[in-house]
Amino acid sequence: MVQHLKSKALFQAALGNRPSSSTRHFALHRVVTVGQTAPMIGVVIPKRWAKRAATRNLIKRHIYTMFVARSTQLAAATVVVRLRRPWEPAQFPSAQSRALAVAVKHELAGLVQGCMALTPGAAEA
Repeated sequence: MVQHLKSKALFQAALGNRPSSSTRHFALHRVVTVGQTAPMIGVVIPKRWAKRAATRNLIKRHIYTMFVARSTQLAAATVVVRLRRPWEPAQFPSAQSRALAVAVKHELAGLVQGCMALTPGAAEA
């Protein structure tokens, strides 16, 4: 079961590392801590890259859903997904457009695949 990251220290530890995986809009920071038994996920969506609360919530919802769906395939690590550039408002004028949701899901699928490639045992399979 994936746990939500709530500790400032764990956020800082993960964000202190270089991104393990990235896409055009997202960066995934990862750190493995001793004694961790389940994956932990944190999300950073700055207001400067997603101005509308509805857009930030849509992105967060898709991130959590994607990682929970694949939780059994992920290693016990602390993962922070960070939005690193804005979605073009001209291309996605609505905060909760279907096109934006599809684009977010597509990028997150690539990001999760990159994270799973870092999972011990995934390279052996």
